[in-house]
Amino acid sequence: MMTDRDPFEPASGQFDDWPGLGRVCRLGLATRGNTSLEPDDVEHAVDCGVNYLNWCRHADGLQEWIRQSGRRREDVRVAVQFFARTAAGARDELAECLEQLGTDYLDVLTYYYVESEAEWKQIISADGAAEVVDAARADGVVRSVGLTSHQRDLAAEWVAGGRLDSLMIRYNAAHRGAERDVFPVTESRNCPVVAFTCLRWGELIRSTPDDPPGFSVPSAADCYRWVLCQPAVTVALAAPNGRQELDEVLDVISPWQAMPPGVHSAISGHGDRVYRHGGGFP
Repeated sequence: MMTDRDPFEPASGQFDDWPGLGRVCRLGLATRGNTSLEPDDVEHAVDCGVNYLNWCRHADGLQEWIRQSGRRREDVRVAVQFFARTAAGARDELAECLEQLGTDYLDVLTYYYVESEAEWKQIISADGAAEVVDAARADGVVRSVGLTSHQRDLAAEWVAGGRLDSLMIRYNAAHRGAERDVFPVTESRNCPVVAFTCLRWGELIRSTPDDPPGFSVPSAADCYRWVLCQPAVTVALAAPNGRQELDEVLDVISPWQAMPPGVHSAISGHGDRVYRHGGGFP
């Protein structure tokens, strides 16, 4: 959807509306197996306005904060990466997730890394995971159902099929194919998009052999701002390792600000160089 806004201004402001979930901060927080945050770090991020928390099923500070969140649980949107493909597996995994997080509902359940048509067909078949997940959504135990994939064409096709409420897809200055293959479909269906790998595994904040003289690599915050200039993106997901990296990322929202003229195009150019030298990823 085209707008009249300044192209260097992060679209939609700090918050966006997620159908069924309400107001969501466009900078989301995650941890992975190779990153770590303490519960106090998560509390700090929530105090700064972050309310989209993506749990990747590791026992970590993010999980611990959610378990201890008490009344603040209602203030955040908890997304969970879901591995099950069968109904039996989904039944067990859903119960496990609720118990591990100490909650009686999940805001977003995301089928994790669905990379083939065969996997999707298994999920939505009789006795597939969707049988359990859709029933949980009808009961209010799951509020929104999404999917994570690197396969842009397939992901767009699955969103168009109408069974998904949201999509989690790779998008950054080096990987912009979603602009062509995915975002026209998600925007036409008002389907929230969560962007992951926004730093391209850190390569966007490192130099390349082809950088022009005097070029300074972008900060992590500027890489997230670049992603959030895309109006089709609802949430840019960050996975900082420790308080120092977290504070660097929180520069995106403290305060929310436009990207200076020229920076957006400079980061796009850097993304092109990273793509040329990074290899291997379409």
